[in-house]
Amino acid sequence: MELFRDRFPAGRRDTLGGLDDLYVYIDGEFLCRDEACISVWEHAFMYGDSVFEGIRAYGGKVFLLPEHLERLLESAKSIGIQVPLSIEELTRIVLETFRINALQEGHQRITVTRGVGSVGLDPRNSKHASVIAMAYPFPPTLGERAVRLVTSSVRRKGCDSVDAKVKVSNYMENILAKLQANLTGMDDALLLDRNGFVAEATATNVFVLRKGKWSTPIPVACLEGVTRHVAMEILKQMGSPVEERSLTPHELYVAQEVFLTGTGAGIVPVESVDGRRIGEGAPGEMTREVTRRFKLLTAEGTPIEMPAGKRD
Repeated sequence: MELFRDRFPAGRRDTLGGLDDLYVYIDGEFLCRDEACISVWEHAFMYGDSVFEGIRAYGGKVFLLPEHLERLLESAKSIGIQVPLSIEELTRIVLETFRINALQEGHQRITVTRGVGSVGLDPRNSKHASVIAMAYPFPPTLGERAVRLVTSSVRRKGCDSVDAKVKVSNYMENILAKLQANLTGMDDALLLDRNGFVAEATATNVFVLRKGKWSTPIPVACLEGVTRHVAMEILKQMGSPVEERSLTPHELYVAQEVFLTGTGAGIVPVESVDGRRIGEGAPGEMTREVTRRFKLLTAEGTPIEMPAGKRD
């Protein structure tokens, strides 16, 4: 029986144009895209009850793979999901997902869900967790140029709610903030915490150079980003250690340089915040050097060991 079929576009799966031949790992097997589905009774679908990591491959090597998988396991433990695989087994899954899709450059999302269960919030309804990994071509999420930010009215939750250090799949705050950025014609949005201090952008951490000193928000209302840590180490090597502290929007308005960091985005210079131009123009001198050193580091990583020929 069909009901209101005319209300929905035909061939909805075709919206992923160009990704038809990708394979997705789901609970022990690789499935082609059209077969890679989860149940409507999955807690991740019904309640956003899952954790995930975004991981990048550069030049046939996966960048900072152990760090991402360690955070994935920490996130799962924090919300009480029992992951059925070890970090070594998860490593094999990530590498094989890149390999089977013949991707030397790309992004992978690995998700651990609570699993299928009956309707209701009780986590005991889901007996077995699921692991899903999908890799795909993915250019930097904010592009290659300096970006313009707008401060969102959406506030980032604190650690007395869902701790921001837990990378859960429910990104509704971030999506609503991104919607505001889109509606105002900006590239991305800045989220504040409940006290009015800067937390993060919609999917990136924030770094600010003011009066010759670098600062970044304390990871209380923002994710403790893997790329964030790399940027802090780079600046330390440059003789500019980063202070973790509370930052107000004013400090971004009058900053010399501002940049964002994230696995999906890389290092992103900020041109303006709420219409205030940052410094003398973006990217600033130090941001350019951080970007240069970051690109050198991405050549290091876990080899994917690509197949000699095209996959079957």
